Amino acid sequence: MQKKFYLDTAIWRDYFEDRSDGIRPLGEFAYQFLRNCGKKGCKVLYSSLVVQELRSDYSKERVAEVFSSFRHILAEVSISNEQIAEANKVSLSAKGTHLKDALHAILARDNKAIMITRDRHFDALTDFVEMQGQKTFTFEQVSFQASLYISLQLLQSAS
Repeated sequence: MQKKFYLDTAIWRDYFEDRSDGIRPLGEFAYQFLRNCGKKGCKVLYSSLVVQELRSDYSKERVAEVFSSFRHILAEVSISNEQIAEANKVSLSAKGTHLKDALHAILARDNKAIMITRDRHFDALTDFVEMQGQKTFTFEQVSFQASLYISLQLLQSAS
């Protein structure tokens, strides 16, 4: 079974900006994660919401350029009115949760993808959005050894 991941916009920003938190090279971790997904035949899902959030800081051309580098592993998922309604409900129920974050989590769940994020406020969503049969990871959990993460933890079952 092909592994699918849904990356929070912050992970894409790490890659776009080659960000670091002063200790860890977050941009490099994001790149290695994407590269290893390609090597291992994984799919990376994104939505128009990810593109919209990226477009607030980057040109349409820049977003297209970066995505084109990974076009062989990317798949766009659609957003339904029902998912938006559920995200609204969840964001009102989960303290400190934003509508967009709730929608990202719902999209990952509904597409049977593993949510990759490094934002701690996603932790509040596990009480409101069931991630049945999946794992929700923060990016820090995979970033130190992104290559090992992909090859050892996630792809053993695919072998």
